[in-house]
Amino acid sequence: MAAKNSIGQSVRKRAMSYPHVTEEFPWGESAFKVKGKTFVFMREEKDAVSFSVKLPQSRDFALDLPGSEPTHYGMGAKGWVTLNPTKKTPTGVLFSLIDESYRAVAPKTVVKELDKAKR
Repeated sequence: MAAKNSIGQSVRKRAMSYPHVTEEFPWGESAFKVKGKTFVFMREEKDAVSFSVKLPQSRDFALDLPGSEPTHYGMGAKGWVTLNPTKKTPTGVLFSLIDESYRAVAPKTVVKELDKAKR
């Protein structure tokens, strides 16, 4: 499934850059998984992208971003936030939220592997 806009392309590229990640397509959206556990759900439409991430540390910060809300289906109560970024949303902020979600969901051995690779 090809990305429909640059924000979606950036989110996909970042999510896929981590070790042991696969992309699946349940419910007509992308689910980026590390070792079978989803750390980013992304929905792409013609002119918009929204994505959900698990944020144990920066949930409140993310909820202050324009267009953000607790993720539906009871996931918001478990630290998941849905973001609706625009071209004005700094890419670095989006990447840091994706990174936090990956680290929150990935097995500890995989996080250690990621940290070793960054040295």
